[in-house]
Amino acid sequence: MTPKLEIKNVSKFFGDTQVLNDVDFSIGDGEFVSIVGTSGCGKTTLLRIVAGLDHPTGGEVVLDGQPVEEPTRKIGIAFQSDRLLPWRTVRKNVTFGLELGKAEGKIDSDRIDALIDLVGLADFTKFYPYQLSGGMKQRVNLARALAVDPEVLLLDEPFAALDAQTRELMQLELLRIWGEQKKTVYFITHQIDEAVFLSDRVIVLERRPGHVRDIIEIDLDRPRDLSIKRTKKFNEYVEQIWSLLERDVRNADMETNNTIRARNV
Repeated sequence: MTPKLEIKNVSKFFGDTQVLNDVDFSIGDGEFVSIVGTSGCGKTTLLRIVAGLDHPTGGEVVLDGQPVEEPTRKIGIAFQSDRLLPWRTVRKNVTFGLELGKAEGKIDSDRIDALIDLVGLADFTKFYPYQLSGGMKQRVNLARALAVDPEVLLLDEPFAALDAQTRELMQLELLRIWGEQKKTVYFITHQIDEAVFLSDRVIVLERRPGHVRDIIEIDLDRPRDLSIKRTKKFNEYVEQIWSLLERDVRNADMETNNTIRARNV
């Protein structure tokens, strides 16, 4: 598969602290790739570098053969927090990125309507964020990221704040939307089963400084539904990835407990 997005030997320091160490992988055009790792392994820092919002200390990010050095309309982002503007309706929140990009007056109303319909909110275009559920807000968040018609979609734990049932429904919705849009997706999550369910490949980052520990190919048929989570093959992938992360999780837990003890002395 021809690489769409290449992360080439990316390292990052904040002062004397190294957060990322020689991170190297690529994502193919239209591929869905998830990034998993313990807290503090540099997942979000790497996403910000990929988005052009931050710069690596070493290495580079390349999109379609060109270095990414600043934000570009080719890359859309949806963060964990929906970051909706409370004084704007669903429709106005979806078009906000286009307006920031000075596309006001050139906004394709039919396309915006189609996007809002795509995320299942056609009956809520005039609603304000306070009138929406958590899942509905994330649908708006996703539609806003898609509104600029990016070639790559970066998703930073977009379902983390949702309850378990809504989260699973949003996973299905995301796969449906991805199936229709065929964007290249870079998805951050702490949930191993979520990564396996959604992805073509899962990138496992080891603990700080973040480095690629392994890349797991997910050989599960598409389209997928929630019943696949109960299959033996699915759970074997979950166990494989957990075995790669378990040591880091235990070490992180020990460090947290030691810090709490030190503060209480």
